[in-house]
Amino acid sequence: MLTSMLSLSHAEQQLAAERIHQLMAEGMRSSQAIAQVAQEIRERYCDHPGAGHVDSSVNSH
Repeated sequence: MLTSMLSLSHAEQQLAAERIHQLMAEGMRSSQAIAQVAQEIRERYCDHPGAGHVDSSVNSH
């Protein structure tokens, strides 16, 4: 399966980590929090396709 990998800046990575920690503090399991934040990031980049670098050469099995 071919997936696109987003390249996030350090600041964007920090915000994502903070969001994951927030969700976990609210009682969400870490795997769920990571999946939710990843989906939020994908949706944000779909709404603003020029906002970040997408590497579509990465394969996911």
